[in-house]
Amino acid sequence: MTDPTGRRAELEARNAAMREQVDSLLAELNKKTAELRETQAKAMAITASAVSKDGSVRATVDSAGALTSLEFSASAFERTTPDKLARLTTETVQQAVAKARTELNEVLAPAQQGASVDLSEMLPGVPSLSDLIPKPPVVPQSSTPPRRPAPRDDDEGGSFMDRSGW
Repeated sequence: MTDPTGRRAELEARNAAMREQVDSLLAELNKKTAELRETQAKAMAITASAVSKDGSVRATVDSAGALTSLEFSASAFERTTPDKLARLTTETVQQAVAKARTELNEVLAPAQQGASVDLSEMLPGVPSLSDLIPKPPVVPQSSTPPRRPAPRDDDEGGSFMDRSGW
């Protein structure tokens, strides 16, 4: 027969150890949650700007790559054709988006690391902490942006509507 006092002490000790593990896990979860909130705030605050080589176009985008500001120099319309200015604007916006993506990946990289304490390691049958915390999306680096095809020789530079009889 087992000693009821000894059995009770053993159960209380195991209970105390489990409470300590749960407290530790909750503290780690709270810490990770706070870190993720901070990372999210940093990510949302990202803006990136790019200026064309000739200085005629300046584009600013937010962390999602959405254009938030587009500026042209006073002489931008005097030095180029509308088609060239459009291409230059597109290239400048794409440069700003690439900068924002790079900065976003740098901000998100630490959050993409695994949790240092995992529930499944400490308590069998419990889901992994990494399964409970959503992973931030990895923003892929864009490759060279597609270029518009050069105008055909029969293209007179006008609108297609001018050629189609509209």
